[in-house]
Amino acid sequence: MAGQRDILSVGIDIGTSTTQVIFSRIAMENTAGYFTIPKVSIVEKEVVYRSEIYTTPLLNRSLIDGDRVREMVAAEFDRAGFTPADTDTGAVIITGESARKENSALVLEKLSGFAGEFVVSTAGPDLEAIIAGKGSGAQQYSEEMSCTAVNLDIGGGTTNIALFDCGRTAGKGCLDIGGRLIRLAPDRTVTYISPAAALVAESRGVRLREGEGADLGALREVCRGMAQLLEECLGLSPPSALLRQVQTPGSSWLELAGERPIRAIFFSGGVADGVYRGIAGEDPIPYGDIGLLLGEAIREGRLCTAFRLVRGRETIRATVVGAGSYTTTLSGSTITYTDPGVFPFKNVPVVKLTAEEQEAGFCGEAGPIGERVRWFLGQSDSSRVVIGLEGEADPSYRRLKALAGALARAAGELPPGEPLLLVVESDIAKALGQAVAGELGNCRPVVALDSIQVEQNDYIDIGKPLMDGLVVPVVVKTLIFG
Repeated sequence: MAGQRDILSVGIDIGTSTTQVIFSRIAMENTAGYFTIPKVSIVEKEVVYRSEIYTTPLLNRSLIDGDRVREMVAAEFDRAGFTPADTDTGAVIITGESARKENSALVLEKLSGFAGEFVVSTAGPDLEAIIAGKGSGAQQYSEEMSCTAVNLDIGGGTTNIALFDCGRTAGKGCLDIGGRLIRLAPDRTVTYISPAAALVAESRGVRLREGEGADLGALREVCRGMAQLLEECLGLSPPSALLRQVQTPGSSWLELAGERPIRAIFFSGGVADGVYRGIAGEDPIPYGDIGLLLGEAIREGRLCTAFRLVRGRETIRATVVGAGSYTTTLSGSTITYTDPGVFPFKNVPVVKLTAEEQEAGFCGEAGPIGERVRWFLGQSDSSRVVIGLEGEADPSYRRLKALAGALARAAGELPPGEPLLLVVESDIAKALGQAVAGELGNCRPVVALDSIQVEQNDYIDIGKPLMDGLVVPVVVKTLIFG
């Protein structure tokens, strides 16, 4: 029986304002007894190194300096005493407004070699919201207290929002509200104002123009407008048309007014410290932006009184800690793969079967599944897909065998040699995968994983088998850059 094993994870976060690197040790252990089915779990996570917080280097307003970022990351590997070969997993994430820079994909490519063979290269605002909520502690608080908790990760360019209900993600989204959306010279001349900030200023009757001076009172009024939009987003007042206008492109629309009220609110990101401690007696514009003023406006608004305000374990480092420690989960231990050489997989899109398509499969009908796979391949440039299904808790042998046959026949829609990748929520992947492999013979590799929940339009990374082949590390990405 496999004992405990530690793996090294790296998190690299390139944000609108800052770039950070952290290293974490993740301990895995078979927690099942000697006479039961193995169950490998993550039993401990520890941050072992935190880099300094760098200003994200830019060549101009539209271009990240990829070479400079790579030099910074390489230097932090040296300071930490690690090499890329030491890392087993990790995440390279470009977040906030930086995700919209013209060369984001090139920067990710330059950094991809720094996180071993299994790296998440993504900039989806929804995924960033979830990662930050885990890094701040909001997700764990929600689980331990059996309540709803929301995390607002307010950086330089965006506010990523994640709602957790008893530890499960119940809502996510992103707004163009952040501390660097208005930048100022030392004499308080406006050097930059984003389109979203200009809309907020106009809605509050404030005139702000690049190249002109800005009154401190006017800046505070704009920040109060931003804080009010966050209040609208969390259901404290009816949503305005402006709220829709500042929604970040590519993010989900937040529907947070659910049946269970929000009990606790967390803040993370660069603006969070201003929310928690205020700015009394300090220079209100120490960094040439409105970050502290925005934190002050939120602190004085309704968000901090309508909900229980909780200070998380991480604020400005929440996203990078989440990226390094919380992106990777483990599959269940009852899995099947016919060829260990096919791993790893990166950025594989998910085709989630509907209840009707799954039932057709359990009845031995391959047509609906095959049609769905054929349609998806025709609509995308991907040559492979992950077929996701909920499964059943205790299907009969007849139904399991019928589903295996349907999936094997539907796999004929895949290009020759491409593996059939299956992820199942219920604990039937080993038996289902073996049955499918029996149907396919040596036609194509089969990978079947359980205990993985996916949705349509998700993407999946699957790493190499760990713990003597008992489990594989998995990352489910809700939105992905590119």
